[in-house]
Amino acid sequence: MENMVSQEEQTVSLTYFLGLGSNLGDRIQNLVNALMELGTHGNAIAVSAVYETEPVGGPKQDYYLNMACALETLLEPIELLHLAKTIELQLGRQEGERWGPRLIDIDILAAGQVQVNVSELVIPHPRLAERLFVCRPLADLKSDFIPPGMAFTVEQMAIHLKCSAKVDRRHSRHELLGLLPGEDWRQAL
Repeated sequence: MENMVSQEEQTVSLTYFLGLGSNLGDRIQNLVNALMELGTHGNAIAVSAVYETEPVGGPKQDYYLNMACALETLLEPIELLHLAKTIELQLGRQEGERWGPRLIDIDILAAGQVQVNVSELVIPHPRLAERLFVCRPLADLKSDFIPPGMAFTVEQMAIHLKCSAKVDRRHSRHELLGLLPGEDWRQAL
């Protein structure tokens, strides 16, 4: 019996980097609502500034607000994916055209140095290094982060992609945190 390890001792938390985006309805409130819900499922670590970004791919549509956050949780990657999809539905997202307009989008960008490659989920996000609207907010969180399998920091990727798309800062971290009720994310800074 001495060699038995409790379930709690076997469980390891992961720090995930998540990308959030919205281009329908009250875009900033959609991001705030998603953060509030995510904060109830782990420890809030950090939020990026909020950027207004031109859509990439898909049909003609309005500009997005994009941001990133870091969340530490005991959830396994697939569990977090399912949680993200559940939150999107709870907040009113409806299935539509790929890369089309959306009320809220929550993507798992990275999970420390963990790599996942299953039919349902690839971590790091397979297009992370191609999208300024992902790299710029992620660099706000941890500019020296090198996603597993990649050769450059997210800051270096953001600099390389600088002219690839229009990405303008709209709200600072502090402005975003001022919109969030409660202390979960505010204590993260």
